[in-house]
Amino acid sequence: MPRTTANLDEIAEKIRNDFAAKDAAREKALRMCREAIRHSANAIRAVHRGEFENTREALGTASSLLQNASAVLADHGQLLYSGFMHDSQKEYAEGCITLALAVGEGLPSLEELGVGSAAYLHGLAEAVGEMRRYLLDTIRRGDLSRCESILAEMDEIYTVLVTMDFPDALTYGLRRATDVTRGILEKTRGDLTVIIKQKELEEKLNRQV
Repeated sequence: MPRTTANLDEIAEKIRNDFAAKDAAREKALRMCREAIRHSANAIRAVHRGEFENTREALGTASSLLQNASAVLADHGQLLYSGFMHDSQKEYAEGCITLALAVGEGLPSLEELGVGSAAYLHGLAEAVGEMRRYLLDTIRRGDLSRCESILAEMDEIYTVLVTMDFPDALTYGLRRATDVTRGILEKTRGDLTVIIKQKELEEKLNRQV
């Protein structure tokens, strides 16, 4: 009677080779994703400095890195939905959305960015935080012309996020990000209201002088 485990070594070797290939692809893609996150972060910093050409350049580099990472993982489907891919796509989406909001362009679509739905939604949520900073910087420069429209756009994003009532396993914990977004929105609305009232009072006093 032949041994039941006669082919175990062959099976183990195939599994070992499969894991080795997955591990090599994962490490290669992980390095690309880390670089993409770095370039996305640089892009956001450039937005706040008003260096929009630098922003676009950094986002272009991040996009290429993410495309290459996806290609590396093409034969390892489950890794395409791993945490590090989601995080890098989220940072890239945040950068692209922040740029669009800052310069008044239409929001980029999922297809244009090539990111997952959850990553896009998290990018939207985090872009609200970046736009609070952008709005406050604008106020410090004495320019209130776009502040209310920016706040309205932040509010529209929150309105969409709050409708995404799906399990955290699908949305990567979007509920918590949405709660944070609400807090940022309410604080920004309060800050802007105070500034506008102060401005109106100053103008009224100046007219009386």
